[in-house]
Amino acid sequence: MNKGTFLFSLLVLLIACGRPTPSGKFIETSDVDRFWEAYDQIATTQDSSQQLQAFNELFWDRASPGQQAMFQARNYTPQEYLQAIREYPKFWKAVRPNTHQSKEVSGDLERGIQQLRSLYPELKPAKIYFTIGALRSNGTTVDSMILIGTELAFSNAETPADELSERLSHLGDFFQTEPGRNIVFLNVHEYVHTQQSSTIGYNLLAQTVLEGVAEFVAEKALGVDSPNPQIAYGRENDERVKAAYVKEMFSPSFSNWLWNSVDNEFGMRDLAYYIGYKICEGHYQNASDSRVAIKEMIELDYNNEADLIAFVEASGYFSEPLETYRQLFEEMRPTVVAVEPSAAYGQGISPGTKEMRILFSDKMATRHRQFEFGPLGAGHAIRIEKFNGFAQDARSVSFEIAPLEPNKKYQLQVGAGFRDAKGIPLVPYLIEWETTGPK
Repeated sequence: MNKGTFLFSLLVLLIACGRPTPSGKFIETSDVDRFWEAYDQIATTQDSSQQLQAFNELFWDRASPGQQAMFQARNYTPQEYLQAIREYPKFWKAVRPNTHQSKEVSGDLERGIQQLRSLYPELKPAKIYFTIGALRSNGTTVDSMILIGTELAFSNAETPADELSERLSHLGDFFQTEPGRNIVFLNVHEYVHTQQSSTIGYNLLAQTVLEGVAEFVAEKALGVDSPNPQIAYGRENDERVKAAYVKEMFSPSFSNWLWNSVDNEFGMRDLAYYIGYKICEGHYQNASDSRVAIKEMIELDYNNEADLIAFVEASGYFSEPLETYRQLFEEMRPTVVAVEPSAAYGQGISPGTKEMRILFSDKMATRHRQFEFGPLGAGHAIRIEKFNGFAQDARSVSFEIAPLEPNKKYQLQVGAGFRDAKGIPLVPYLIEWETTGPK
């Protein structure tokens, strides 16, 4: 072999080594074993402090980088895990043997990722971590890590849900979809997320397309229909779902369309996945080159509004220009109509003021609120000492405030976290006060 041939062969080898498959060290399942080791030790005592010590020493403190990322992504705490272990014994007993299947799917996952690479040759390597969560995520991504919540991802129709709390009641329907049978699809979906420019969209439309791309590309890569029930439901109810969606597509809140419960007008959660899927389907069908279409979907800057709108309108899915829907949304939003006390023109607020009230244009959802500093920052903030809550008609909210200084400017930003009874976010409103002289 001459020198040139040797160097060329070496270069090919190095390139191959830089494009790893997900097998072996690119799939991590050790956290599953560590969790059950901690679980068994916890079961030997009723002493809560000893349980916490065992959990930390055997699981929390030994967590892989992927498990640590899952902790952070879902803001998990050891106490939340321990509460779930104590309250849901039937769930954990049923799901335990399922979680060990994570060690058996490596070959299927490798084939699935290779099929994705054949569709999108620019695929960057990512590592798959089978983690254990506290029932709040079956899968997510952080940077180049795919984090599978194994306790949910491997559940099935036999997984008991009767002991779960109200906030987890949606999991009963989720278990019926047999997610354990669709683990390869879930991983390919999440793998697509590791290739995208962002995993969080700045509004509902951006997040919808972001999720729709992952769903559509996974389907094309694997050559199977999406197993997620939102897609089939959406196809059967397209006009009704679309008509409701367009009213909120520019909302900064995802609560009615993503990661929500089945307690909505459709009885189906996460329907933004369907809308995003249909946008991608339209874009794909209208493209002259399907490979270029896939590349455009994955590499789209979802948080660049101009690029996003151009992509969505090119799909032909919506009948009106998107600006029409933006105006519709803004007209629907609740507003702040008054603040009490209020200062007459040219007059200030008494520094002796101890309570304030905000009045809204519509009946509000009483579980949601958001206050922020104004542009002048923390030093000029109206500080809330006691939140008294909403009035009976839910059209106003009152609270007690910290003492004010005389002759000073104060601000309080009333944020879009306030929502009306239909979940539509408030138009943000800046309260600005200037106090008068000494009391």
